[in-house]
Amino acid sequence: MAGRRVARRPGLSVRLKLTLSYAGFLVVSGALLLAAAWMFLLRERSNSFAVPDRSDFLRVFDPTNFGPVVFVPAGIMALAFLLVFGLVGGWILAGRILAPLTHITDATRQVANGPLSYRIRLPGRHDEFRELADSFDMMLARFEAHVAEQQRFAANASHELRTPLAVTQALLDVARDDPDRDIGELVERLRVVNTRAIDLTEALLLLSRASQRSFTREHVDLSLLAEEATETLLPLAEKRGVTIETSGEMSVTLGSQALLLQLTTNLVHNAIGHNLPGRGVVWVNTSARPDAAVLTVENTGEKLTSQLVSTLTEPFRRGTERLHTGHAGVGLGLAIVKSIAQAHDGTLTLTPRPAGGLRVTVELPAVGRGRPPRPQRDM
Repeated sequence: MAGRRVARRPGLSVRLKLTLSYAGFLVVSGALLLAAAWMFLLRERSNSFAVPDRSDFLRVFDPTNFGPVVFVPAGIMALAFLLVFGLVGGWILAGRILAPLTHITDATRQVANGPLSYRIRLPGRHDEFRELADSFDMMLARFEAHVAEQQRFAANASHELRTPLAVTQALLDVARDDPDRDIGELVERLRVVNTRAIDLTEALLLLSRASQRSFTREHVDLSLLAEEATETLLPLAEKRGVTIETSGEMSVTLGSQALLLQLTTNLVHNAIGHNLPGRGVVWVNTSARPDAAVLTVENTGEKLTSQLVSTLTEPFRRGTERLHTGHAGVGLGLAIVKSIAQAHDGTLTLTPRPAGGLRVTVELPAVGRGRPPRPQRDM
């Protein structure tokens, strides 16, 4: 039931159950008290089920009839019986009603001292306790998934960071064993490996910053960021023979301009790098809806399956072998985009294009109103 609410039949709320139990005890107690008074008033009648008259009530206070002497002890005994009956019955009823809460408490202790895979799975009809248990199970499922994701990320990050260090160590060992080796070639290879390690470290820091939401929010126009990103990456697109087409309208959201520029740059860079060399196209579009500012980046490329696309936002996933063409990056581009979008309360949607390539849509909460679309530009 990971992340899903359990379907339950409608049931009485805990508040209503307690109300009915209190009312039931009151009725039972009153009935017992009336029965005790009835039996006392008719204690000398031959027919104990007769209806009492005025003389029966007066006998209660008749000293010659031992009314107070008899009635007071009888009343005390009746009250004592009702007290014991109420305590025992109330304890049993309260235990039955609060049993789910005890079960939930025991579950929290097990989770605190055991695996996160434990679930309460409280049976019964819907009420406040079942809703609490279902919410607790949903929270545990999400928390377990988050912890598993963090563990995978830590393992992958350790592996990725270890690779350039291992390569550096190997190059240094070769240089030590071969003093006549070309120092210039060694330095250049060390520079490349070190640059990759720096890029990976900066990407990890950026991913951490976006996840912590430690940034100042301001009004940001996605259309301006799209223009800046495409102009910055135009030399790379020309080098790879990729055409960039931008279009759209003002699309204002609230967030960090630096992080959103990084998001846009990562998407355009990813679209250029994973394209058809020499004949590829990238489409960058911004649009405004009443509730959302939308950025869409599409590119041509190989046909992708929905199963593969669903994994591309995972850290250190680089897709298919088409990415091993000298532009593999550090494998955090779309992971950073997803983290930045979530930090801005937005969504990231990846859709494979039928003709090949990928369509990436980022929707962020809208601020303000858009302006008429700008004419399309080719780069």
